[in-house]
Amino acid sequence: MGNTRGGYSTAVRHLMELLGRLPGVGSRSAERMVFHILKGSADDALALARAIEAVKTQVRHCSICYHLTESDPCEICADPSRDQTLICVVEQPKDLFQIESTGAFHGVYHVLLGHLAPLDGILPGDLTIDALVARATEKSPDASPRIKEIILATNPTMDGDGTALYLQQQLADTGVTITRLARGMPAGGQIEHANKAILSDAISGRTRIQSSQ
Repeated sequence: MGNTRGGYSTAVRHLMELLGRLPGVGSRSAERMVFHILKGSADDALALARAIEAVKTQVRHCSICYHLTESDPCEICADPSRDQTLICVVEQPKDLFQIESTGAFHGVYHVLLGHLAPLDGILPGDLTIDALVARATEKSPDASPRIKEIILATNPTMDGDGTALYLQQQLADTGVTITRLARGMPAGGQIEHANKAILSDAISGRTRIQSSQ
């Protein structure tokens, strides 16, 4: 029989500790989650466990855009109806999901998996910047750039703007038109928290920061 120190069995306390490590989940929220699981059916609890296992064993990053996917390439990269000459660069997969929800963008994506933050030890090599530059330098059969435009949709924060500036410098010699989301996005805001109308306006009103050569 499990240890009941503190009023809870070892198994219950362990699950509370694990749930409490999730972002935004405090000890009280973790406690409520555990009791919800205990009150539910065994089938529901085991289905949750299997779903967590599936996410960790089946979901991976697309080899082209680094989006989360169960197939490689991901559905967006493999969709022939998408404009493959237009890349929208975002920091995280959650930003991609938010932009997709607007229905305003019909190109493809590139997920950086973060932003530059030298003080936190996050440097260019920690992101997928080299892969983005490689995509930008791919050539069509006529030797023209295969990618026509890259939209820098990093968050309008100090780190996001710094990342966008670095990307602009790295892409300067590719011959690709570089644009930035219009400032319909509030400074200091996060893409994942923006509503669809703001994101749609930001995409359609994006501004050019570098012309193609």
